[in-house]
This record gives sequence, C-alpha cells and structure tokens, in this order.
Amino acid sequence: MMDILNRLLELLAGDPQADRAVPPTGFTARLTVLSAAAMAFLAVFALALSLAAGRLADRWSAELAKTSTLRISAPQDQMDAQTRAALTVLQSTPGVAEARPLSADEQRALLAPWFGPDLPVESLPIPQLIEIIEDADGYDATGLRARLQAEVLGAVLDDHTRWREPLVEAASRLRLLGIVSLALIAVTTAAMITLAAHAALAANAQVIRVMRLVGARDIYIARAFVRRFTLRALLGAAMGTTLGTLAILLLPRADAAGGFLTGLGFQGWHWLWPLVIPVLAGLVAFVATRQAALRTLKEQS
Repeated sequence: MMDILNRLLELLAGDPQADRAVPPTGFTARLTVLSAAAMAFLAVFALALSLAAGRLADRWSAELAKTSTLRISAPQDQMDAQTRAALTVLQSTPGVAEARPLSADEQRALLAPWFGPDLPVESLPIPQLIEIIEDADGYDATGLRARLQAEVLGAVLDDHTRWREPLVEAASRLRLLGIVSLALIAVTTAAMITLAAHAALAANAQVIRVMRLVGARDIYIARAFVRRFTLRALLGAAMGTTLGTLAILLLPRADAAGGFLTGLGFQGWHWLWPLVIPVLAGLVAFVATRQAALRTLKEQS
C-alpha cells in the first residue's frame, strides 16, 4: 500500500528535467483534455441510463409480479352474479391474499387516457375487472383458470406474464446497452489519448534523442509522458463529469415530463458513481500512455 502511495506521489510531483520532453501546451494537450471531457460527459449519461434501466426493471418486476386481473364479460343482468361467483372462487384459492372488484370510478380512470374522463362506464357494456393480489407463495394459475372456466363462464384471468416479461427484458437490455456504451467510451478515450501521446512523442523526437545522449533511460522519459497525459485526462474528465452531472440535474422532473423521464438520472447514493469516472479516465490514460510511450520509444531507438 505504501509503495502504491509513493508511486502516486511521484507521479503527481513529476521531474522538471523529464517534463521538458513533453509539450506543456499545444495540439496534443488540447486533444487530451477535450477528448477526456467529452467522453466523461457521455459516460455520465450512459451511467445514468444504465442505473435508471436497472431501477425500471426492478420496479416493473415488483409491481407486476404479485398482481393479476380477472376480467368478467357477461350480460348486464348476470354481471353481479358472476362477479360474486368469481370472488367466491378467488377467496377459496390458496395463494390469493386479496381480491376486489374495481369500482366504476377506478375503471373510468383506467379508460380515461383513451376515452376521456367523462366516460359513462355505468351505462356501457364494459367488462367488470377484479384485482387479484397474491401472497408470498403465489397461486396456481393453471388450476385457477380451470376452476373459473367451470364455475364462471365469462371470466378471463390475466396474470400479467405476457406484459411483465417483455417489459423486464426490454429494461434489462437497456441496462446492458448502457454498460456497453461505457465500455465503448473507455476504449475511445484510450484510442484518443494513444494518438495524442504518439503525436507528442513524434513531435519531440529531437528532445528525446538529446536526453538519451545524456543518459536518460526510456522508462524515465516515458514516466514524464505518463504523468502529463494522466493529469490532463483527469482534468478533462473532471470537467466533463461536472458538466454531465449538472445536465442530469437540469433534466425535467417526472411530473413535468409527463412521466417519460421517470427515474432517469441518479437516486440516493448512486450520485456518488460519477465520482468514479475521472478516476477511471485517469487509469485509462495511465495505461494507454504508458503502452504508447514505451512502444514508440522502442521504435525510435
């Protein structure tokens, strides 16, 4: 641990003699800072997307897993009798914690997005809906369907499986897309920093030759490039992360966005995750610059 700390302090302190081999300003410096900032900005959104998709999958799974709906379609004069018969069957079914028919106001609210808030539910031949809430063990859907088919002719059981599974799968794939995006951002950052390091090494080939003549080893020269490019990447990533986090904070609230952006962003301790992005960017820059510097110096020797 102390050895790692000493190496980190060495990297931050640097060596004024070796630093002369690395241009303090210019094209490569701007490219490193700007590319790290842009990639960190995008990484914040990819991370927010991945975390939000995970929460969405968990919420959809939890909300739909323990609820079912029974739909009763019958003539108006038989509706009450079939509803009572269905409730009797449900109340005697193991695994059903609660079963209740939805009121006219509740059914009107369900249909409001399509038909408006003033739909005359009482005078229309609309099926009666019964909400079923399972207990921890759940019920046997196949057996319940068989009982309903025998005792309540107009009853159709929907256990939400056909709705839940595609939604959860879609949210899981969206989370995977966010993770893949983060990986692509890291690879792109490494490629950009590698190109910048190659350009800086080529532009300072004369200075490097002079340093070699006075006894400087390749690892000594490479360390200077690693230090400069790592610090530049850290600076750029910190700027990009800050801007990305502010952009997330400025997103419309769920109620203002009509529910479209519900859950997008960070919640609770997840706000600490963006702090990891500059650290990872510095690590990527460290590895990429070290590999590029040692390889290029070997080719120049």
